[in-house]
Amino acid sequence: MIEYLNRPLVRRSGRASLLALAVAAGLSAPALAQTAAAPAQPAPAQPAAAEPTAAVAVAPPERVTVNRILVRGAQRIDETTVLSYLPIQPGDTVDPITLDVAVRTLSRTGLFADVQLGVQNGDLVVQIVENPIVNQVVFEGNSAVREDKLREEVTIKPRGIYTRAKIQEDVGAIVELYRLQGRISATVTPKLVQLEQNRVDVVFEIDEGPETGLDAITFLGNSAFGDSDLREVMVTKQSRWWRLFSSNDNYDPNRLDYDREQLRKFYTNRGYYDFRIVSAIAELKPNDSAFGITMTVDEGDRYNFGDVTVVTENDRLNGDFLRQLLPIRSGQLYESDKIEQAVDALTFAAGSAGYAFVEINPTYRANPETDTVDVTFNVSEGQRVYVDRINVIGNTRTIDPVIRREMMLTEGDAFNRALMERSRNNLRSLGFFKDVTIEETRGDAPDRSVINVTVEEQPTGELSVGAGFSSVDSFVVNVGISERNFRGRGQNVVARAEWGALRQQIDFRFTEPKFLGRDLRAGWDLFHSRYDLSEYSSYDYRSTGGGLRLSYPLNGYTLFSVRYFLKDDEIIVPSGYCTTTGAGSSALCDQVGSYLNSSVGYTLNIDRRNDPVRATRGWAASVRQDLAGVGGDVNYLKTEVEGAWYYGITPDWIVSVEGSGGYVSGWNGDAIRINDRFFKGGNSFRGFETAGMGPRDLLTDDSLGGNFYAIGTVEVTLPNYLPEEYGIKTSLFADVGTLGVLDERYTITSAGVTDPNIVDDLSLRASAGISIHWKSPMGPIRFDISKVLAKEDYDETESFRFSTSTQF
Repeated sequence: MIEYLNRPLVRRSGRASLLALAVAAGLSAPALAQTAAAPAQPAPAQPAAAEPTAAVAVAPPERVTVNRILVRGAQRIDETTVLSYLPIQPGDTVDPITLDVAVRTLSRTGLFADVQLGVQNGDLVVQIVENPIVNQVVFEGNSAVREDKLREEVTIKPRGIYTRAKIQEDVGAIVELYRLQGRISATVTPKLVQLEQNRVDVVFEIDEGPETGLDAITFLGNSAFGDSDLREVMVTKQSRWWRLFSSNDNYDPNRLDYDREQLRKFYTNRGYYDFRIVSAIAELKPNDSAFGITMTVDEGDRYNFGDVTVVTENDRLNGDFLRQLLPIRSGQLYESDKIEQAVDALTFAAGSAGYAFVEINPTYRANPETDTVDVTFNVSEGQRVYVDRINVIGNTRTIDPVIRREMMLTEGDAFNRALMERSRNNLRSLGFFKDVTIEETRGDAPDRSVINVTVEEQPTGELSVGAGFSSVDSFVVNVGISERNFRGRGQNVVARAEWGALRQQIDFRFTEPKFLGRDLRAGWDLFHSRYDLSEYSSYDYRSTGGGLRLSYPLNGYTLFSVRYFLKDDEIIVPSGYCTTTGAGSSALCDQVGSYLNSSVGYTLNIDRRNDPVRATRGWAASVRQDLAGVGGDVNYLKTEVEGAWYYGITPDWIVSVEGSGGYVSGWNGDAIRINDRFFKGGNSFRGFETAGMGPRDLLTDDSLGGNFYAIGTVEVTLPNYLPEEYGIKTSLFADVGTLGVLDERYTITSAGVTDPNIVDDLSLRASAGISIHWKSPMGPIRFDISKVLAKEDYDETESFRFSTSTQF
């Protein structure tokens, strides 16, 4: 038997009763005001089988002493449970008021659909009707919202107790969920399927209705900025055919409240101190197909900053000194964001001085006659605070010492906000955690602070696969495995076996980040590799060896590394390539054979980015030099420099400018061999295939590499208009650079003239395109689509490249 809980509920056209909707969803008066033009959602009625009659206490004619308590109607619930809730015991004297309190007490348990109490011959009779047990919860008619999302919203669960209040609450929750999906006209009809043993199936019958789009967003009262400018500020967008993957073109009152705040920030960041939104009206079309939003604004006058002062209660924090730290100067255009930046700057300065808990309250005084705003920052700080303890939370794999050794603060130190922020950056730069938050709270004493470090672990092992397609249909696959947080101890282990058209390699690397318990990063490498460069330069390059590494920080932003490598390099050419009858390149044949390379080197890294993962401000640079000739057969000095600068125009628009260059020169009479030169292209210069640019032997079409290169890149990260869960990031790029300079030994013939077959123009190359980064279910994937803008005729180009990796 099926009982509809709200038989009168039918789909209503036009503007239905807001009162009925509010009753069903349990909305407050303010929430009711936000649902203008939304269809009604009546409250469900109780099913006939479980319809509670009014709870009744049958009053005795006078005060009576209870001899016994008899429970009737209990099926599933034990009588002792009923008696435990009853505030009456045998021997008590009861009257109508006492019985009424007892009825209300039992009713509030939610276990009973009906409760009646009466006194017969000195016996208190408790007559109950139990609420049914829910057998299952079923959703019908839902297609726009997944069933698992609906189950998260409802409170009624299988094997739980059915109550009318829960049904009312769940209907309102489902309607609200659909409203946030842009389906304002969605209705929900709950019904019951009654089963034996006082069990029921609860069925929510859903009529989703159409998506309610936004036909137009118009503004009244704006003169400084046009309607199109203000629409760009809003998250809510007008419905257009190209917004197929966006849900922001549906009417959502909560999102509209957010847009009001965004408009306020937009105006107040451009000098309009007294800007206000007079009204925001959403009107639904008669056919319920779309809304129209009209916003009336009062822009007001444009203001500048007037007097800016800092008032402190502590002599150790000098107000005049703190004022110099503010990003605000008198006479500048008023910007509300600068107020927040100023509060952050003062909070940071107070924290650096050891005052962890400060309150900074900016007060304003507008001067309409001069169109200026005077701002006073009132700094109230407590006493100097010391770190009582540091709690590490959320590390399910990484051991505590790995996290604590990255902290710039320890228990007993004076609290310092600057060191706390640097500690957070240290932890994020490890790459072990998806998110890191560090918060300070008050300790057991006023001068004690507790630092809570909350981390969210992420996969640190990586199974990587790379593939690339070039303009000449070359194909390369690379596979490797690594673990950056071995056994949760922060150790980096790489065991890699790679193969493909270009490279076959086996290597093993181990790095201990805290060697001997000190701030030293030490490691060793073993490798054997073969580079099959026959497609690019008619030779194979084999290298077998190992090395030792050691690095240590000079300060919080600078890292210095030293290394030693010993390897056996061998250059192999095809049989007959270098004979008198062969077609071998003169720039290659005299390098064939095996050479022992013994080298020492160093790297200096400086990182002043505001975030090591997603930088929006700051810069980073490195210098690397290697000297070969500490024994062995090879003598050269190789130098490389790199730098990058980041600027976030907005949180979504980030510009980065990167540059790199290198030069290698021989000493003790040695020329630079082909395996020690620079080769660029592929991932290092998009638009050109691997070793596709630079000096070349036109007779053999061999790429020869160069002793010098310089490359610059400008990249703009674009806003992501797709939902964040898609994990897609897009950027535009432009690469420009050059590669060249060979030793004269390889460009001058034995006759003393330039070899016409060897081209070494050191000319400019350039490319532009788009890069798409996708965090797919199988791992991050990157696509590069390039257009070459400047090249030489002998260069090899490619228009598309992709790479992917899978994490574990």
